[in-house]
Amino acid sequence: MHLTGVEEFDSSSIKGEIHFKNIKFGYTDKVILKDFSMHCTPGDKIALVGATGSGKTIIVNLLLRFYDDTTGMITIDGHDILKVSKRDLRDCISIVLQDPVLFGDTIENNIKYGKSDSTCEEVDKALEFANCNHFVNQLEKGKKTMLSEGACNISQGQRRLLTIARAVIKNPKILILDEATSSVDTRTEKRIQDAMVRLMANRTSIIIAHRLSTIQDADLIVVLDNGVVVESGNHNELLEKNGVYKKLYETQFKGLNT
Repeated sequence: MHLTGVEEFDSSSIKGEIHFKNIKFGYTDKVILKDFSMHCTPGDKIALVGATGSGKTIIVNLLLRFYDDTTGMITIDGHDILKVSKRDLRDCISIVLQDPVLFGDTIENNIKYGKSDSTCEEVDKALEFANCNHFVNQLEKGKKTMLSEGACNISQGQRRLLTIARAVIKNPKILILDEATSSVDTRTEKRIQDAMVRLMANRTSIIIAHRLSTIQDADLIVVLDNGVVVESGNHNELLEKNGVYKKLYETQFKGLNT
């Protein structure tokens, strides 16, 4: 492990090139990632595929420095992230999670959590970009509506759209997306998918993929099994390999048509 220091790092000017180099990570005697390497060029859409426990979430947690105890190196635009302050590192990354995290505050302030000095105009643009206007404008107090803790007074799909708006207002160069849209109706799912496509444009995106039908246009799909990369390539390349990815894809496709 490298010694953590503070290196000059302008989060507003990075391009979004990410290198994972020979990463090994585990808990005590259990190895989670084994010699993991991955290169993301600026603007790439990268999908991580694999069963629960395969290492997808750990990769994201290491990039965000929720864990530092690892061998190997992760760099952003050539900067070793262990030599960058966590605040500067996280300033250039936005996260949209499968289980949205919202606070007991107004919709407006929840959006501003992504960028505390946002103007009212920026909040409005973020809500429009994320397809939130269709429900926010119907609320009596609009964006001034108070959310309950955990935002239980709006639907799961609406919560997810608001977290996309919060990511938008931050204007990051790197996105981490948990793309599952379970427990939402078809119309809301389409709004979420459309907003996420717009959000990923011209940004480096790492997607924890659940439904393979949603990541067929990814520049790179990395298939993990027990912490090891077993396959990588784009959708068509992986289907031609007739391996793990193809079996996963055919299983999901069959399930959608039964």
